[in-house]
Amino acid sequence: MTWGVWGKNFSPSEMSESIIQNVDLGVTTFDHADIYGDYSTEAAFGEAFQKSKLNREKVQLISKCGIQLQNEHRGTYVKHYNYSKDYIISQAEQSLQNLKTAYLDVFLLHRPSPLMQLDEIKEAIIQLKNQGKIKSFGVSNFTPEQISYLRQDLTVEVNQIQCSLTHYQPFEDDSLFYHKRHGILTMAWSPLGGFHKVEEQSELRQEIYEQSEKYECSASQLVLAWLMHHPLEIHPVLGTSQPSRIKEAVESLNIDLSLQDWFQLYEASRGKEVD
Repeated sequence: MTWGVWGKNFSPSEMSESIIQNVDLGVTTFDHADIYGDYSTEAAFGEAFQKSKLNREKVQLISKCGIQLQNEHRGTYVKHYNYSKDYIISQAEQSLQNLKTAYLDVFLLHRPSPLMQLDEIKEAIIQLKNQGKIKSFGVSNFTPEQISYLRQDLTVEVNQIQCSLTHYQPFEDDSLFYHKRHGILTMAWSPLGGFHKVEEQSELRQEIYEQSEKYECSASQLVLAWLMHHPLEIHPVLGTSQPSRIKEAVESLNIDLSLQDWFQLYEASRGKEVD
């Protein structure tokens, strides 16, 4: 999301270099959505990936559809959601064209719509899977009940949600238990949760600093380690484009928090001990 005009606005060469650097660090999955960069970032990435000369089979490409932004060229005058069969198929095919690939490894519905209809979604996803255009289907920002609605006729393999030390609601509202029970991969956007914005003198900030010293790691590594300590093996979606930060994030996989330290951080974020 931040590689295009909504962020760093990388040139094709800069984006290609960034793709290669990520793959060299072992980060091979790239998370997209049709709307990123006001519908421009996927195409920029596709050009950059082609320039990188990397083997398509060595990376995983994710995209999402459903959100419609106000856009004069698309004839949309109000932000809304569209999950009609024709729209889902056309947007998936547009993402394939933008990314210059024959298939998406994962295709997600970006946010739930109050008007979504199971039969329309089902027909679109089945057709895309049968044609080999998508390998896995999932959702983003869906509740367990909304996923259950889709699971009447579809296999939902992924849910990408906001989840972090400072946004711990999924740990308490049964979302993660639901994922665990039904074998749904959990991806966490904003996995650092803006912890650096937490007040300097707060209990959480102090606990993060103390444990960072104990585990000899950076504060951001500790926050990622806390998230990935969950038995679901949550996959953080990193927002950074800096190689040093990405390398640091990868190294957080080596941090093994103790049970009590995990709960110490959890308590500091909640502002109270567990019941």
